[in-house]
Amino acid sequence: MENGHEKPTLKSVPRTKVHGRAFYESIGSPKLVLAPMVEQSEFAWRMLTRSFLPPSSSKNLLAYTPMFHSRMFTDTPKYRESHFQPLKTAIPSPPDPYHLSQFSQEDKYLDGNPAFDRPLFVQFCSNSPEEFLAAAQHVAPFCDAVDLNLGCPQGIARKGHYGAYLQEDWDLISRMINRLHKELDIPVTAKMRILETKEKTLQYAKTILDAGASIITVHGRRREQKGHNTGLADWTVLKYLRENLPPDTVIFANGNILQHGDIKKCLEETGADAVMIAEGNLNDPTIFAGPVPEGQEGREYWRGHDGNGGYRVDAVMRRYLDIIYIHVLGKSPPTRAPLFLPTDLTPEINPNLVENGSLHTKPSDDQSAEPPAKRQKTSKADKKQQKSRNANISAMQPHLFHLLRPLVSKFHNVRDALARSRTGDIETFEEVLQLVEQTVKEGLIEYENSPAESIEDAAAVKISANGNAGEHADRAVESDPYTSSLATVARCRRPWWVCQPYVRPLPKEALEKGSMTLSKKEKARLAKDEVVKAVGLHPEGRAERVEVGTDGGDVEREHVDVPREGVMCG
Repeated sequence: MENGHEKPTLKSVPRTKVHGRAFYESIGSPKLVLAPMVEQSEFAWRMLTRSFLPPSSSKNLLAYTPMFHSRMFTDTPKYRESHFQPLKTAIPSPPDPYHLSQFSQEDKYLDGNPAFDRPLFVQFCSNSPEEFLAAAQHVAPFCDAVDLNLGCPQGIARKGHYGAYLQEDWDLISRMINRLHKELDIPVTAKMRILETKEKTLQYAKTILDAGASIITVHGRRREQKGHNTGLADWTVLKYLRENLPPDTVIFANGNILQHGDIKKCLEETGADAVMIAEGNLNDPTIFAGPVPEGQEGREYWRGHDGNGGYRVDAVMRRYLDIIYIHVLGKSPPTRAPLFLPTDLTPEINPNLVENGSLHTKPSDDQSAEPPAKRQKTSKADKKQQKSRNANISAMQPHLFHLLRPLVSKFHNVRDALARSRTGDIETFEEVLQLVEQTVKEGLIEYENSPAESIEDAAAVKISANGNAGEHADRAVESDPYTSSLATVARCRRPWWVCQPYVRPLPKEALEKGSMTLSKKEKARLAKDEVVKAVGLHPEGRAERVEVGTDGGDVEREHVDVPREGVMCG
């Protein structure tokens, strides 16, 4: 009892289970969806993404957890506790209504906290109705729905018989979804990929919905479209589903979202209820927010002389580290100087900071006069906490490589410092932040000292398939987006200090660059049929299956850039 009132508990207000569109409306009918990504959509990253939306729009973003393995989540406490932390203590296992009733609102911690992490769906991969239900019961009190992964195309999913490799076993899928629909306290949803034809995809979607799924997310790529063979998602299939499924069906569209403006375009062309973003968010966690109004840029948002811009990578990295400090490590961030703006200097930009058109690699004079910040002592207990296997901590380095991709590809000292940063050692990441801030400062000064068009034109140059600079962007707009990524690169490219998407080369371009090779069998077929142009994309946007050979035979193999891309769940 508190002040004569009963202490509120997790079970004080029972939830009435709703289904389908009624459920979607009950969580605010969000139009924006942060995708489930293996070890990449954990709490800290979700909170960073949400932070760029105004408080009045926070409920318009639905987020998914990373994909969890249902059996491991149920049977392995360490796995469960390191990946999902809704309480300050461990989740009761097996789920116990009485035990849960003893927890108060004050016991809530990170994942699914109504104060800052809702709405939230928890995604599992599974191939067993019993294991799927058992895992779902652990998380049901802390989320809005549980999602079944039917889209993961990775080799480990093939070996484990889950994700997209269940799409031949419709009966098993139906039994898993129906089991949760009947026995779980909250709704079940599913994320799928398109199949060989529109008609088969429609029947597949109907099977999932008839089993009891309240929402389906449709990734507009087939299972074989991954790595260098990713290609473009086929929005026409999503539109076909919208037109042929019952009108009250809730559909989320996934695929081809690189910039904020693509969200509206996807909604219009597919008729989907919401748009899910995966890789576009990893490279630009501000993608859901849209541009800042002119005159309100502040220190976090940069706008160039041509009016284009985006959030600065140093500002976004600061926000991310602050979330780690406050919510994950439970301590205050270090005191830092305000982010640099060129207007902080005298009206005359210091020309000594730019030498022969390139940036200095040493600190500027005003910073070199200050002694380096002394490292704060870290207790053994703090170090042990930081080094514990925590999904929010272990994901930091991969996230920062995605966020800083344009910067680290140009400034190898920053790349090397980030590569040396140690999991759980927040101080090394703080040192990387200092390097990033100094590098961005010098870049902004160089930009102000350079002719207005110099850097912006360089950012807008279209890149040819072999990686060399080609014609100007305005001549690239006529390129066929299904066979060339040049126009897309020109449209998305920004200066390296601004968050921006990574545009994957299309399969045809990957072949020309040598990133992907054809097997002898595929080469023979193409030579015989004289349809070399077929290697790439169909008019509807689906990629031909391309075998990547090894010396030993026709075995699929992918060349992966370092650092390796975050694995997408579907």
